[in-house]
Amino acid sequence: MPFWGSMTRRSILTPWRNGRDAMASRAAATVRTWQIFGRSHDKARMTSKFSLIGSGLAGGLLAAFLGRRGYEVELFERRPDPRAGNTVGGRSINLALSTRGIHALEQIGVAREVLQHAIPMRGRMIHDKSGALHFSPYDRDPNKCINSIGRGALNTVVIEAAQRYPNVRVRFNHRCTEVDLDTPAAQLVQVETNEIVESRADAIIGVDGAFSAVRRSMQKLDRFEYSQSYLAHGYKELTIPPAADGSWQMEKNALHIWPRKSFMMIALPNPDGSFTCTLFWEFEGPRSFATTTSDSEVRRFFEEEFPDAVALMPALLQDFRDNPTGSLVTIRCAPWCYEDKLALVGDAAHAVVPFYGQGMNAAFEDCVVFDECLAQFPNDRKRAFDEYFARRKANADALADLAVENFVEMRDKTASHAFRAKKKLDHTLEGLLPGIYLPRYTMVTFTLIPYADAASRARRQDRIVYGGLVALLGVLVLLLLLLIRLL
Repeated sequence: MPFWGSMTRRSILTPWRNGRDAMASRAAATVRTWQIFGRSHDKARMTSKFSLIGSGLAGGLLAAFLGRRGYEVELFERRPDPRAGNTVGGRSINLALSTRGIHALEQIGVAREVLQHAIPMRGRMIHDKSGALHFSPYDRDPNKCINSIGRGALNTVVIEAAQRYPNVRVRFNHRCTEVDLDTPAAQLVQVETNEIVESRADAIIGVDGAFSAVRRSMQKLDRFEYSQSYLAHGYKELTIPPAADGSWQMEKNALHIWPRKSFMMIALPNPDGSFTCTLFWEFEGPRSFATTTSDSEVRRFFEEEFPDAVALMPALLQDFRDNPTGSLVTIRCAPWCYEDKLALVGDAAHAVVPFYGQGMNAAFEDCVVFDECLAQFPNDRKRAFDEYFARRKANADALADLAVENFVEMRDKTASHAFRAKKKLDHTLEGLLPGIYLPRYTMVTFTLIPYADAASRARRQDRIVYGGLVALLGVLVLLLLLLIRLL
C-alpha cells in the first residue's frame, strides 16, 4: 500500500573523489543516482548502506530499525505520500494489530501512539441468518484483545518514526523495475516524470509486497524456489456508516462475522463510528461474484444471507459496483536472501491470506528478527541474512497453513454449537492448567511463541484432549455396561 517521506537532500552514487566527470556523464544520460553514505563510527556500519524497495507498513518499520542502528537508508515507494490523502479505497483498509505487532512497535517507541488510533476487539460477534447474536471471547482474560486500526493511520506513524532519523530518506513515486543482484543496484522510474533512477547500496531489501519486483529479480537465480496458490474465493470491501449521532451501529469492541458455510462476511470497527465490511465469496459458481452482477441480484443475495446487515448499509449497491474484487494468494519462496546483497521481508517473502489477522504482525516480527540478526553479526551481513532466513522460514510456512485453516473455521464452524463448546473447553483447560495448556489462537495471537512451535504444540494438545475424551467416554460406557449387568 502507499507510503512516504520527503526528499530533503540528494546523495550521489559516486564518492566525491571520483570526480565530476562521472556525475556529468550520468546527467547526460538523464539517469539520476543516489548513494547512501554511512555515518556510524562503527566500521561495519560505515560500509553498510541499505536501499529499501517498498515503503509500506513493514518497509517503514524496517527503515526505523535500521535508522536507529545508524545505517544510512534510502526508502523507495511507487505510490504518492498517503498523508496527502492518496489512499486507495476498496482494498482491505483495516488491519488487526496483536501482540507480535505491538512488540515490534514497542522496540521503536511508537506502540502507545499507534494504539491511540485503534479499537480493541475482545472477541467474535457471530451473526446467524436469523439475526441472533453470539459473542465468543478470544481469551478467558478479557484484557486480551486484537486491535482494529486503519492502514493509513499506521502507515503514517511508522514512516514518521523512520524519518526521525536523519540517516533515513524516503522517496515517493518511484517504481522499481529491475534489480541487479550482483552490484547490487535497483533501477526505478519516477512515475511523475518517467525519469530513470538508479539506487546503489551494499544491500537492497525487498519490502514491496506480494508481487515484489525485488523477488522477481531473484527468481532468475538457479534453484530459487517459488510458488503461489490462490483461493477460489475473492473479497470485496463494503461499508456500514456511523449512526446519525456518529455512534457505532453494532457492538464496536468485537470482530463481527456472518458465517455462511462456503462464504462469509466480516466487519471491523473504525474510530469514526463506521465499520469496514469484507465479503469473502467464490469467484465462480452457481452463486458467486461471477453470477451476481445486477443490483437486484446483489440486493436479493444480501437480504437472504445478511438481513441484519442490509438495513445498516445504505450504500451497499454502490460499494458493490465501485469497489474492486480482490484475490487471495499465498506465496512461498526460498531462499529469502542472496549473498550479503539482497533480502526479502514481509509479504515479499511470504504473503498469506488474511484469516488469522497475522500478515502484518508477521511482517513486523520479520523486522524484529532482521534487526536482531544484524546486531548478532554486525561484521558479517551474509551470516546475518542467512540467520534471519533460518529463523523465519518455517514459521512463515506454518502461518500460511494456519491462515487457510482459519478461513475454514471462520466461515464453516464459528456458528456451530460444537465449535463454541470447544472454545469453552479450551478456556476452561487454560484456567485449570495455567502455563501448561494454551489454546492455539492464544499462542498465535497473544504470545511471541514462534508460529511453527504454536502449531505443533496445538496439535499435541488436541491429541491429548481428544484422546482423553475418548478414553473417558470408553470408561463411562464400560461402567454403564457393568451397571446394566448388575441390574
